[in-house]
Amino acid sequence: MNLNTILHNLPEIQGPVEKKLAFNTKLKWTLIVLAAFFILANIPLYGIAQNSLDRFEYLAIILGTDFGSIISLGIGPIVMASIILQLLVGSKILNIDLKSPDGKKYFQGLQKIAVFFFIIFEALVYVLMQGLAAVPGYAPIVIFQLFLGGLVIVFMDELVSKWGFGSGVSLFIAAGVGWRLFTGMFQFISPGGNCLLDFDGTPCAGKILIIFQSIISQNPTEALKAVAVLAVTAGIFLVIVWAQSLKVEIPLSFDRLRGYGMKWPLSFFYTSNMPVILVAALAANIQLFAGLIESWLGHPTFLGTFSQGQPVAGFAFWISSVNILDNLISGSFRSIFALQALTHIIFYIGLSVVFALFWVKTSGMDASSQARNIMSSGLQIPGFRKDERVLEVVLSRYILPLTVMGGAAVGLLASAADLLGALTSGTAILLATMIIYQFYQNIAQQHAMDMHPSLKKMMA
Repeated sequence: MNLNTILHNLPEIQGPVEKKLAFNTKLKWTLIVLAAFFILANIPLYGIAQNSLDRFEYLAIILGTDFGSIISLGIGPIVMASIILQLLVGSKILNIDLKSPDGKKYFQGLQKIAVFFFIIFEALVYVLMQGLAAVPGYAPIVIFQLFLGGLVIVFMDELVSKWGFGSGVSLFIAAGVGWRLFTGMFQFISPGGNCLLDFDGTPCAGKILIIFQSIISQNPTEALKAVAVLAVTAGIFLVIVWAQSLKVEIPLSFDRLRGYGMKWPLSFFYTSNMPVILVAALAANIQLFAGLIESWLGHPTFLGTFSQGQPVAGFAFWISSVNILDNLISGSFRSIFALQALTHIIFYIGLSVVFALFWVKTSGMDASSQARNIMSSGLQIPGFRKDERVLEVVLSRYILPLTVMGGAAVGLLASAADLLGALTSGTAILLATMIIYQFYQNIAQQHAMDMHPSLKKMMA
């Protein structure tokens, strides 16, 4: 049995027969998958020992999951498989023609095999390296549950991609971040399970409640910290929404209908949020595996030294973020935090640009693919000869700069948001805002005619 036979017989979700699905159909399947995601996130792993899951919090946000649940792997295997294959294809180690339909199908098949491999690999690593320690004798059962949960996430992602809005990867991240934002503002149950409505002096969890509690207890520093977090979160949201509206519009005309034309928009965030998803997932995985290796070996490595689940030295420390604003308000700022912030920003900007360039090549967003799409639509640039090569040259003047600048900008926004200490994490808020905005645009542009009148008014 050769590789092509295996790729052809991989399990998959059957796509719809219709070229364009109705709005209600897409909405139904998106809500079903979303409900299933929240249900699975609340099903604990059977046979798991008492674990300190706090160190997984940042990774859980980025990977769209809840550690300790049956879907603890989240989108991690999908993201890691995407990163590895993009690096292999971008460096020409794998010579795949992504411009041809067969090449794209071959790439997608390889990606699915890589995802299955990473599901097994990460399930083994989490359990055997005591990240999710199992009760003695229950390790195979916990690994099997993680494997099943990973498969469910993969197929739910595929179901959303074919039958719903956007992708499952984006939906899971947005759902997880949205839930954490809500609890971050209004949570009145402490980590220990105590109700804090009586304001008995125990610190609240929700920032809104912290403001009221700090005013009552006359603690201006805590109140200022909470207000700063909410202000930063709102500011990041507004900046991202504004930046999403920036675009370059290329005038086009119909070759058979003189006098009629349109504008082909190229967004400033040309590769959207995918580069920063990959960078954030890579950083979170580095931190996770560095911590697991330290626990396994019994001593720190160059990857990182950890104290109470947080990196305090090594590579993981220099790429992680520090809450600059909180430190300034509380008077605990140190010069090493400034250097750490600088390395965090450089890491995010540099890799965001690299992943943006790879993503353009592997996802059919390059100038050649865009030129082919425009020509197949019967459009051309006024004043230029109707030739795909000419159109490709013109588009390349915009696409490459937008890819680099957009990747750098999204990396800078994510890292700056992390350093300013927004609710949950700045990267997560950036991702959630961009994802929700894209959902809005997708629904408003593609399904304005067939959605319910009440929903149409909301989207207007």
